[in-house]
Amino acid sequence: MLMSRNNVLEKYIIDLCSPTLASLKTASLINCYFINEKQLEKDMAELNLLLNGKGIKIQTLRKSKKSVLIYVYRIDMLAKDLMKPGVKKVLTYYGYDSTEPEKAIEKLKMRLSETTEFPHEIGLFLGYPVGDVVGFIKNKGKNFKCCGCWKVYCDQCEAERRFELFNKCTRIYMEQWKAGKSVLKLTVA
Repeated sequence: MLMSRNNVLEKYIIDLCSPTLASLKTASLINCYFINEKQLEKDMAELNLLLNGKGIKIQTLRKSKKSVLIYVYRIDMLAKDLMKPGVKKVLTYYGYDSTEPEKAIEKLKMRLSETTEFPHEIGLFLGYPVGDVVGFIKNKGKNFKCCGCWKVYCDQCEAERRFELFNKCTRIYMEQWKAGKSVLKLTVA
């Protein structure tokens, strides 16, 4: 994905983050290539100004010379997710000192900078069930029940229901965006 204009970044956010914009999912990731780093930073700052009032934050988790990993998230949902049973144990195992969102995100950034792979606990920052994150780690990504936004090891029926909901949301949001609705109007407060 190449980007240089705000409406292109907006398109990627609609295409890849609609469930987060709709408050159906804690967070989403966008991994993309950029042409102009300063323009990308400006576009992200503008979108942050627009969406912060609706509970959405956008920040860079990792950047290379030509690509960036963008984290689009709901701070209130992330705070609740990081307090769920079992989450602190997983994060502590991977060296996190805090489940406070900003501190945990900073540690995640540090973990991402240490390797080209994704730290497996990243699923906890995306709203994935802790049982599925632990299942993924223990099974090394194999032996899952089903796969959608994430690999499922626990409640397959609930996960499949959520995957269907996320897909429907993305289709509707993309149709609405193409029809002229802005990302701001499509974002639930």
